[in-house]
Amino acid sequence: MTKICFISDTHGLHRSMQYSVPKCDILAHTGDVSNVGEYSDVVRFLDWFIDQPAKHHVYIAGNHDWLFQIGKEKRQDAIDRYPLIHYLESSSVTLEGLKIYGDPHQPEFCNWAFNLPRGKKLKEKWDKIPEDTDVLLTHGPPMGILDEAPRGGRVGCVDLLDRVYQVNPKIHAFGHIHCEYGKEQKGSTLFVNSSICNESYQPINEPILVEVTK
Repeated sequence: MTKICFISDTHGLHRSMQYSVPKCDILAHTGDVSNVGEYSDVVRFLDWFIDQPAKHHVYIAGNHDWLFQIGKEKRQDAIDRYPLIHYLESSSVTLEGLKIYGDPHQPEFCNWAFNLPRGKKLKEKWDKIPEDTDVLLTHGPPMGILDEAPRGGRVGCVDLLDRVYQVNPKIHAFGHIHCEYGKEQKGSTLFVNSSICNESYQPINEPILVEVTK
């Protein structure tokens, strides 16, 4: 049994979280580690992240994390400074016998980072998700699952949903839509929205711990 803890959307407020990260085998963050992706903010997050009680640490960027899209040299420096932390961007890593794939892209949203238009370009990204993925990390949700924005209705990606149902990972974890924090089981896949911040950007939600059998 592997314990995976999911967090997301800490927005630089990781040290102010109401709940502590529990001891786990894998700690996964699904994006928006910062507010606007300043190098110093990302490094402060990674300093904290590596100290959390997990054997393995893995994360992806989110739409607020501009450093990972446009700051090539500083981005690589931040990644290289923490060789024991796994950063995923259209890539995968196998930890505790589980294949984890991560991708930060999302449907266009307020001109933020990692935006792609709905349709062909996003579908091309999701088509790269390997068939043998056990745990899928994206920043945004699939269409119709924990994706209802306060003023935008359902904002998830239908092509992502289609690919998830093709791959059938054990877990699909994401964040982005703060007010839809929670879990939902659909078929063989557990969907997890682990946004730590609520809609008012208060870090009040509890990290979500899931036990997985390989």
